[in-house]
Amino acid sequence: MNILLLGYGKMGKAIEAIAIKRGHQIVGQIDNLEQRSSFKNFSSVNVAIEFSQPEVAVDNLTFCFDHSIPVVCGTTGWLEHKSLVDAYCLDKKGTLFQASNFSLGVNLFFQLNEYLSKMMDRYPEYTVSVDESHHTQKKDAPSGTAISLAEGILKNLHRKNTWKLGKSSSPEVLSIESFRIDPDPGTHTVRYQSSVDDIEIRHKAYSREGFALGAVLVAEWIKDRKGILNMRDFLGF
Repeated sequence: MNILLLGYGKMGKAIEAIAIKRGHQIVGQIDNLEQRSSFKNFSSVNVAIEFSQPEVAVDNLTFCFDHSIPVVCGTTGWLEHKSLVDAYCLDKKGTLFQASNFSLGVNLFFQLNEYLSKMMDRYPEYTVSVDESHHTQKKDAPSGTAISLAEGILKNLHRKNTWKLGKSSSPEVLSIESFRIDPDPGTHTVRYQSSVDDIEIRHKAYSREGFALGAVLVAEWIKDRKGILNMRDFLGF
């Protein structure tokens, strides 16, 4: 399979290493507008993997749709534009697979989080909060993974109706705290607290390898598919 990398930072390099190990070819590494403008070898690309920055992610995705390239996107911090991007993708009969996290463990953690929040809906004596920490080069906060955890809680815990970055005294607001600590590749904790005990679930990544492998496995899976896809589709949840 021929892969185009959009974003060639630490994640892009980790994806490259795993893709090559799995027998794939990297036909381009695009890390800025000049490189994207000069890339012309569209017909050789089977799939693009996009791990760039929030401010360029939407342009990278439309670039792929315009050139009929299926794209796997792991960049977060741009999702306020997701509905418009989805519509453009469908109009172009393209393929977009977007996820806040490609780790198998994190996606199992998402399912556990939703199950726990359903149970805790019956116990209002417990307050709930989310915190996440990442390396200092991560620009967006909270992380896309923390937002996905918050959305899973809000769907099931009816005493909360929105989330907020930072502490909140409102009983209806779910607090998310973000920390930037090198070299943490990603730690996420959901905490339920009462006056007598705490319940916590936590996912801690030890390296980028789990995220990179997941992105390559998804790229292998989507290259002949169409439409808007996500990790639930991939994992069969």
